Amino acid sequence: MGTQGLGITFLTLPLVVRAAAGGQWCYDSQDPKCGPSHWKELKASCGGDKQSPVNIDRRQLQRDGGLGDILFEGYDQAPPGKWRLANDGHTVMLSLESESIPEHITISSGGLPGRYRALQLHFHWGSPAGNGSEHTLDGHQLPMELHIVHINVKYRTLAEAKGHPNGLAVLGFFFQASESPNTNYNTIVAGLRNISRAGDSVDLASTFRLSTLLPPAHHLSRYYRYQGSLTTPDCSEVVVWTLFEELVEISQEQLRAFVSTLHFPPAGSTLLKMTNNFRPPQPLHGRKVFASRAATASSGSPCGGHHQLLSPLLLLALLAPLSPTP
Repeated sequence: MGTQGLGITFLTLPLVVRAAAGGQWCYDSQDPKCGPSHWKELKASCGGDKQSPVNIDRRQLQRDGGLGDILFEGYDQAPPGKWRLANDGHTVMLSLESESIPEHITISSGGLPGRYRALQLHFHWGSPAGNGSEHTLDGHQLPMELHIVHINVKYRTLAEAKGHPNGLAVLGFFFQASESPNTNYNTIVAGLRNISRAGDSVDLASTFRLSTLLPPAHHLSRYYRYQGSLTTPDCSEVVVWTLFEELVEISQEQLRAFVSTLHFPPAGSTLLKMTNNFRPPQPLHGRKVFASRAATASSGSPCGGHHQLLSPLLLLALLAPLSPTP
């Protein structure tokens, strides 16, 4: 999960430029010498005890009865103004906040320690040969992962939020490949060809309802929660993570658009495809991963409450043999 919220571009863009120009950090698919195993040499916080992502071991979940429904506000409305889609050199990012969009998209309740407004969303994916989610489920990696980054409304800037363990809240969604395209992603996928190179950006023709990118509302009460960090340097340990059980379906062709269209910053004259832009799971170091009241357990029944089968999509994804990631 990146830190460069486009709604506060004036604060964060220089960080992106310096990182790209100075070769500060990267993914192994760019250069193993600056990949995730070396991040702690650049930022000591990347070697902390509350790092993300993690493996969600559904046999070890702890039920938390306080994790009820999350209140999504503004997710069902297409705000006025325009959203900007950008290739920041590490991922594709959609800004959800700007001066022309005063309305806030927020989340609260569901055990969240406050109210949080949306800043940006971005994706992590694999390669033609392998999957690319950051978090894993029972040791299995999924094809892609969406992160929607929110800042605690108590804090005005990202820098201020990073000073507090409840500064940020990120919603994570796993993807499953399907035969049919997910038309709700057409606008983003179509925009990718306009941001092929690092630093490119494009204003989308119109905004849309964020809820259309998510699983159906009645599935959003099933999630996992833990305290962690940003998944890119500086790896600040200020993130309340919520990972949803229900998978989002998109077609293989849509997945391929991410893998084949975008590029990392050029290394000399070499232009590398943006692939495998994920950080591997980090140790829990004694942290607990909590299951919401409605989440299902590994055995197919919750740790309390009525018997509930695993969602068919999740079951299919976890049982299917997954291609090894190079």
